[in-house]
Amino acid sequence: MTDKIGFIGVGTMGEPMCRNLARKSGMTVLAADRSEAPLERLAADGVKTASVDEIAESCRTIFLSLPGGKEVEEVCLGPNGLSSKAKLGWTVIDLSTAPPLLARRLYAEFEGRASAFADAPVARTRQAAIDGTLSIMVGATPPTFERIEPLLRHMASEVTHCGEAGAGQTVKILNNMILFQTVVALAEALAIARTNGVDGKVLFDTLTKGSADSFALRNHGMKAMLPGVFPERAFSTKYALKDLSYAIGMAEEAGVPALGADVARELMERAIELGHGEEYWPVLLRSIEDAANKS
Repeated sequence: MTDKIGFIGVGTMGEPMCRNLARKSGMTVLAADRSEAPLERLAADGVKTASVDEIAESCRTIFLSLPGGKEVEEVCLGPNGLSSKAKLGWTVIDLSTAPPLLARRLYAEFEGRASAFADAPVARTRQAAIDGTLSIMVGATPPTFERIEPLLRHMASEVTHCGEAGAGQTVKILNNMILFQTVVALAEALAIARTNGVDGKVLFDTLTKGSADSFALRNHGMKAMLPGVFPERAFSTKYALKDLSYAIGMAEEAGVPALGADVARELMERAIELGHGEEYWPVLLRSIEDAANKS
């Protein structure tokens, strides 16, 4: 690795990850994004604004943190994309959540150009990205994982090698699928409790003392659904639906029924119809409340 690292995409999660990398790695970080505001904020931490072409020219290690598979494919495989610029010794690390099939395709593309590729999607919240306590699931060859793990640990407290290319995406997508379904159960329980005269705080506080306790309960349930706080510039319903669609697509390809995921998808789609697409995704509670009010 050289002393320069490229970082393409500094949005909701990318900005704090890039900041931690710049602060902790001791290396020069060059960042590219369509929005100037996060780049201006990152400049205070020594991050230098650059174009994708400039990053490709001067960095051998390049991180991607993009909205989804479409954007990753465009940056890597589109006209004048990264794959056309790949050089001997490059390592491209995709922190985005994207389909496993795309990860395997990118691995083959970069490997064919004597470069390395790793899918390394991140889990946990924006606050975890700020604190550097993300969980990162990695799909890569063992030598590539060994090489990039120290950099990933500047952004995460948990870094797991899940297998070869695509394995990181598979585990991350299934992690989200389970989380979405758990939050659906919490939303249903909260709505039922309230219609039966039980205070939601009493319900959730009591659940933390029993077998229904979970990360989802303590974070998505108690910090978002209970107070009804669903900010924008968090993990939006539209992005959550995108991730869930990847999981459902994987299930369909494998011929595995994913009935719980289908329910979560319906509630997210309804939340978007109700105008909550840009809000923090536990707002799917509103879909249940809307149905209850109409019954």
